[in-house]
Amino acid sequence: MKSLMLGNKAIARGLYEAGVCFVSSYPGTPSTEITEEAVKYDEIYCEWAPNEKVAMESAFGASLSGKRSFCAQKHVGLNVAADPLFTMSYTGVNAGLVIVVADDAGMHSSQNEQDSRHYAIAAKVPMLEPADSAEALTFTKKAYELSEQFDTPVLIKMCTRVAHSQSVVETGKRQEHDKPYEKNIAKYVMMPGNAKKRHPIVEARTQALKEFAETTELNRIEMGGTELGIITSSTSYQYVKEVFGTSASVLKLGMVNPLPEQKIRDFAAKVQKLVVVEELDDIIEQYVRSLGLTVSGRDILPGIDEFSQNIVAKAFGRDVTTGETLEDAIPPRPPVMCAGCPHRGLFYTLQKKKCTVLGDIGCYTLGAVPPLSAMDMTLCMGASISAAHGFNKMRGAESSDKTVAVIGDSTFIHSGMTGLANVAYNQSPSTIIILDNSITGMTGHQQNPATGLNIKGEPAGRIDLESLCRAMGFARVRVVDPYDLKATEAAITEELSAPEASVIISRRPCALLKKVKHKAPLAVDREKCIGCKACMRIGCPAISIKEGKAHVDITLCVGCGVCEQLCPKQAFASTAQD
Repeated sequence: MKSLMLGNKAIARGLYEAGVCFVSSYPGTPSTEITEEAVKYDEIYCEWAPNEKVAMESAFGASLSGKRSFCAQKHVGLNVAADPLFTMSYTGVNAGLVIVVADDAGMHSSQNEQDSRHYAIAAKVPMLEPADSAEALTFTKKAYELSEQFDTPVLIKMCTRVAHSQSVVETGKRQEHDKPYEKNIAKYVMMPGNAKKRHPIVEARTQALKEFAETTELNRIEMGGTELGIITSSTSYQYVKEVFGTSASVLKLGMVNPLPEQKIRDFAAKVQKLVVVEELDDIIEQYVRSLGLTVSGRDILPGIDEFSQNIVAKAFGRDVTTGETLEDAIPPRPPVMCAGCPHRGLFYTLQKKKCTVLGDIGCYTLGAVPPLSAMDMTLCMGASISAAHGFNKMRGAESSDKTVAVIGDSTFIHSGMTGLANVAYNQSPSTIIILDNSITGMTGHQQNPATGLNIKGEPAGRIDLESLCRAMGFARVRVVDPYDLKATEAAITEELSAPEASVIISRRPCALLKKVKHKAPLAVDREKCIGCKACMRIGCPAISIKEGKAHVDITLCVGCGVCEQLCPKQAFASTAQD
């Protein structure tokens, strides 16, 4: 049956048809929907893991048991999971194990642009790269065959455009697979004596994979005009086909590690000029150069951001398609925290107190944008607590009474606990604020170990954050409601002045959760409003200034009352009927 599917949904369908039984992932755009779609199949056990390393290790355990397994993460998530990945290359697998890494060229929702092909090369594992949803499904099934044929984990590299675009796929039936578990210390116990013997096996496997790359249908030559030959993959292939049609010949690579040497040489011999079109790093191009072939690529195409049809066309001197332009310039619409976001009151207070705020990865990173501008650093998941410790250790009392780390509940579970242990163990007088909005908000409301619900919304084990922090050695642990500005400021003031480390849990559920019951929206009494714009300092999208007076959009307002606490004239009032 044919149907229209997102690339991520097609991956999930491929998991189903391949007979996968176990999926463990950590949500990260643009990979999140794969696991959210996979959980809809009753035959597949799915879970959200605390972080990507745990997810990959769990998937390895499922593979070891004899069941086909899977995990997914975004590109920076693979950084977290790199440790097990590199050693899994040595151990190999039992049942098939496939790993999706979703890159984010253009940084639509990421802190860097990172090319995950480097991981496949460094770990010496095969990597497939689909160019549309149909290939996402078929490549997933093929990846499991390769995993078991070559005794290796297999990476599938997705990107934002393939993950979040739709194309037609043809679905098939599920095929069950089961392998027995057999104890094999030499294969799976990676102490030095065993690992030394496994390395030659990895090298022999790499050579076998190189030979496979030469003949597999994953890599194909599409001959057209012979004046120009283009080597490409993924979405770049789609742009090339739209720009050139059959006027150029194309070597379309679906297996991007290892690359097919002889196929590339044969293709180059058939064309007059050879060009590589690839997003981000010039990995294919440098490989082609290493073969002694003359090739262009990075000299005409950028190594940053996403490509497009127009970027490719312009690079080759072709006509660029231009659409109609609007007469009026569209004003920028930067992302902002939602109306009623529980983080807004906290960041307003931190800004008011002129705190140095070491931030983390989450929707609360928006606390860095105007008008709050209340964040000094964001690096990676969990880094806020560790950085605050180092900052305060070096700057001493001059910083510890003004410096805080902020981290979300899901991010804290992901990789903040070890940083908190470091604060407790090495004793810096740091104030850590856990922003507990009862969900993993940034990636679209996934559950996590602190919510008490599993991926299906069923009751699950729940980590008590207060008890955990006390167990880690913190005597000062307190909970505040960030909607209460006075209480929030008092808590921050007291904990910053304390001579020892402390934890503040800023607890209020995300305003977008369906289970949250909001108060009636507020309205402004225009007679009382003096137009001082004090309410605008929190950057709430529900508040604007019209004709010199504050105005509330009642379709956005959730009645949180934060603006009400800022108004010197008590001009805000509830619209609730008595």
